[in-house]
Amino acid sequence: MTTGEAAVPDDRGPRLQVYLSACGIASRRACEEIIRAGRVALDGRLVTELGTRVPAGARVEVDGRLVAPETRKRYLALNKPAGVLSAASDPHGRPVAVDLFKPDVTERVYNIGRLDYDSEGLLLFTNDGEFAGLVGHPSGNIEKEYRVRTDRPIPEDFGRAFLRGIPEEGQILRARSVVTEDERTVRVVLIEGRNREIRRALSAFGLSAVRLVRERVGPVTLEGLRPGAWRDLTESEVEALRTAASTRGGGYRRSPR
Repeated sequence: MTTGEAAVPDDRGPRLQVYLSACGIASRRACEEIIRAGRVALDGRLVTELGTRVPAGARVEVDGRLVAPETRKRYLALNKPAGVLSAASDPHGRPVAVDLFKPDVTERVYNIGRLDYDSEGLLLFTNDGEFAGLVGHPSGNIEKEYRVRTDRPIPEDFGRAFLRGIPEEGQILRARSVVTEDERTVRVVLIEGRNREIRRALSAFGLSAVRLVRERVGPVTLEGLRPGAWRDLTESEVEALRTAASTRGGGYRRSPR
């Protein structure tokens, strides 16, 4: 029987991707990609092999910057304004979401999932790699609710089509629920959340989103957060997200409005 790393500590040190995740670099899966890309050095030596152990006292660098495990785990909710990147940095100098936490948040936090540059609303951040990997994984089945304003009246068959599934570029775009508020406003609940899924679904009907706001992720909502503001998640919210994401196929669902 093989015992998991978390159950029996290894005196050779943690695996490199686990160590980086504990440093608040990214989720464990994302850290694996960072290692493969040749961005990590261990005691001055470039490392690209997953599973490399980090012995006590070792010097670990990512993109030339020394990193160390975070002692305090942070779980944050941000109301991302439009015109801000869901990223930690941008080579073109555009504003990035993580800067909105400065100078109050000193830990290296990163976003769980993304919102388009032109989209706004709820975006979660953490430095807990295990939590990020759990909540951000598509199989977590956590609802994400959006309110969308379109440039033209929404056809009557849009909602039915989106619920059935709209074929687009080799993928099926499918919503869990679609509720029309008025002729140009619709609420959409997604689970997997493919890249620009709502915008692509609208485009298939000749529509564009004038405004797209994510208002909820599982039990966490935008309530009380102005654009650009953030808050810590409550312990109950963190636990609810963990529980929902751990229940693959039966995650957190809000009752219909």
